[in-house]
Amino acid sequence: MNYLFTSESVSEGHPDKVADQISDAILDEFLRQDRHAKVACETFCSTGLVIVGGEVRSDDAYVDIQETVRKVIARIGYNKAEYMFDANSCGVLSAIHEQSADINRGVVRENPEDQGAGDQGMMFGYACRETEDFMPLPLALSHLTLRTLAEIRREEPSLMPYLRPDAKAQFTIEYDGDTRQPVRIHTIVLSTQHDEFVKAVDGITTEQAESVMHDTITSDVRNILIPRVIAQLPAQTAALFDGNLILHVNPTGKFVIGGPAGDTGLTGRKIIVDTYGGRGAHGGGAFSGKDPSKVDRSAAYAARYIAKNLVAAGVADELLVQISYAIGVAKPVSIYANSYGTAHNKISDSEIARKIGQLFDLRPAAIIKKFGLENPIYGPTAAYGHMGRKPYTREVEMRREGKTIRKKVQFFGWELLDSTEAVKKAFNIG
Repeated sequence: MNYLFTSESVSEGHPDKVADQISDAILDEFLRQDRHAKVACETFCSTGLVIVGGEVRSDDAYVDIQETVRKVIARIGYNKAEYMFDANSCGVLSAIHEQSADINRGVVRENPEDQGAGDQGMMFGYACRETEDFMPLPLALSHLTLRTLAEIRREEPSLMPYLRPDAKAQFTIEYDGDTRQPVRIHTIVLSTQHDEFVKAVDGITTEQAESVMHDTITSDVRNILIPRVIAQLPAQTAALFDGNLILHVNPTGKFVIGGPAGDTGLTGRKIIVDTYGGRGAHGGGAFSGKDPSKVDRSAAYAARYIAKNLVAAGVADELLVQISYAIGVAKPVSIYANSYGTAHNKISDSEIARKIGQLFDLRPAAIIKKFGLENPIYGPTAAYGHMGRKPYTREVEMRREGKTIRKKVQFFGWELLDSTEAVKKAFNIG
């Protein structure tokens, strides 16, 4: 029997994502000046207000919190007073203090390779064959839809001139109960913040004005946004869209008040959006605002890298990897794998876990070195997902050894497929 599965994403203008982007921007500014900086930065945002708090340890870095926060808000698109939250006029309060010495002593070691985990906990990575990026299809489509909506808002505003930054997308996919493969797109829910571009004046009632706005936005989503999303998809995925799909646009009828003015934003409140949309599992730790000594972040990236490379190499069609740590201890406490019965060559999940431990160095220092996690690379991760992104390199200005330099750094290095050959050899895959 077929079944339904749903995932959602939120735009860069969603209040929780505003908070995530501010936290990661502050982290990037510390790492730009001091690659050894220890940062745990939390952000709260509401109507006309941003509060930044957390713990930092750095010998060299100075970050202008006010300037950093306002740049992020302006880039997102909150730049008008009518939004009740804008870059130029919102209040910015900082309550950042020094990192606990008790935590620092567990992380910093005389031999850098012996660096301990910044906290205890378990982290998960997941991969499957539903998309070219080895991500679950409902989440991938939700992210793509909101990225496309943001591109229209920024680059072609005449197409949908009423768009504001806050938005949500949700895709429900029908799956074959036997093969677990996507059959069709069942339901799309799209909520987007908008200007009040039709008002109750000159004989038009409030209900009529709201109806005209809702009908206009629904028509534009159906005839502009969705076709643009489909055009970016492989033919096999595009064919899943049919005339029977259910479309809900702004189901309340109106979405003018949004962003931090409509709902409080907090760092780390969209961890399922950040990872796999509810597929696989999540250890519970958030990512944004945390330097890579926090294994909540770095080990989750490593687990995704492992799962993706093993699935790409043909070990299994679907794979969940769990890694756990004790605070102050370098080596993982445990490694777990679940292939959901999709492993090839009759290999057991316990054997997969054992070989993962042999193939990959999962000490925090090794993970940081492998993916270049001491570089200021985190801003782009803070909206539209940390996983399933296209890896790329870019020159970045930073200070190293007291000098300002430009250095080419890797972004989303945990999405690279550069271990597949080693995996094939280890698992005897031809």
